[in-house]
Amino acid sequence: MAADSPARETTARPPAGPASKSYGSGAKILSIGIASTGLFTFAYFSVASHALDDDDALGGINLLWTILFITISVIYRPVEQLLSRSIATRRAQGHAGGHPLRDAARIQAGFALAFLVVAFAFKGRLIDAFDGEDALFWILIVAALAYAASYFARGYFAGHQWFALYGGLVFFESVARFCFPVAVAVGLTSGQTAVALGIAAAPLASLAVIPLAVRRYGPSSADGDGTPREPVDRAAGAAREGATFAGSVAVVQLAEQTLLNAGPLFAPRGAEFAVVFGAFLITRSPLQLFQSIQTSLLPHLAGLEATEGSAAFAKAIRTTVLAIAAFAGAVALGLLAVGPFAMDVLYPVEGTYSRWGLALIGVAMGLHLTAGTLNQAALARGQASLAAVAWAASAVVFVAWMAVGVIDEALLRAEVGYAGSCALLCAALVWVYRAGQPAARVAPLPDPPPLMD
Repeated sequence: MAADSPARETTARPPAGPASKSYGSGAKILSIGIASTGLFTFAYFSVASHALDDDDALGGINLLWTILFITISVIYRPVEQLLSRSIATRRAQGHAGGHPLRDAARIQAGFALAFLVVAFAFKGRLIDAFDGEDALFWILIVAALAYAASYFARGYFAGHQWFALYGGLVFFESVARFCFPVAVAVGLTSGQTAVALGIAAAPLASLAVIPLAVRRYGPSSADGDGTPREPVDRAAGAAREGATFAGSVAVVQLAEQTLLNAGPLFAPRGAEFAVVFGAFLITRSPLQLFQSIQTSLLPHLAGLEATEGSAAFAKAIRTTVLAIAAFAGAVALGLLAVGPFAMDVLYPVEGTYSRWGLALIGVAMGLHLTAGTLNQAALARGQASLAAVAWAASAVVFVAWMAVGVIDEALLRAEVGYAGSCALLCAALVWVYRAGQPAARVAPLPDPPPLMD
């Protein structure tokens, strides 16, 4: 009976050191790795566009990356977020170890298995989409499976606030990927497959950080360090809650990838696809940059929700949104000034860019980042289902806009649709955020004076 009592569970404080760093310092450390990742990701496609003379070969690389990025974001990011939130909440409550990992691992394995089943069921169609290059199909398979382990490690690192390790993981990934088009550009190798191999090598290289984590923190910080387990009924409830959370985040990730990729995917293959894909690369690098803020924000908010008041929670959100507004404004002004010239230099394709259209993409990117911040607040407060509804609705609106074709030009239609959908999403998540704020407490009325005899 004593073993089942929650009062007997170990509640030692987390060890001092990197795990106890503040949100601000953690975000700064992580930003270095994520910022480098965004730059190297853009550089990968930029160098590939110069190294590959054939636009169809570059289109195959773009399509491979689009399919992979959508897949791993939808099926693996939910487990990363689940681990980050659950570990951070337990640590804030004083649980130094014994974090439940088994359920998250089962969900991750289930997602990976589902991907394999779907991929092999559509193997012929995928190879046809890759213009008959079956090597791209196998690169997709290897990369997707490797990312399962990579995203699990990211969630574990984020929950413990090991942000240097998280940054190192994504940095190694981006650098490894970038080396392959460089090798083609300098003549060490050649061809589409050589460039594409970097997409599979990147997540495998990132796993080299995991032994560093084990050596630095030791096995005592991992799950199963002797901390008493929760009762069976409570563990079952936590498993159901975790599955619901992961499912809601999967919907959020699917909607986000729809916002990022519906524009290019609705464009005709060839020059129009390349130019729309290039415009939306503008959103990917900043989104990866601010992923560092969001990655450190979720465990921070989860800890605040468990231990602090709503004022500290709101301050963290307000600070992040103000930083996003300043950043997005600078990006939009920069695109308005030199956007078309910069795109012609960095991502040369057949087609032209409008400076006003690129500036609109910059504004929409700021709205997207703000929505991501508000989404982290919703996840920390247990409002994942409401957030999923908001994201799904905005994605449906964007797809409907692209399908109807009110604007003939694919690029302009994508720019306007993306901006409008992100504005709608922000409005919906602001409502979710306000709905999750605790109601103001009304001071009790003083007791009436005693009646006189």
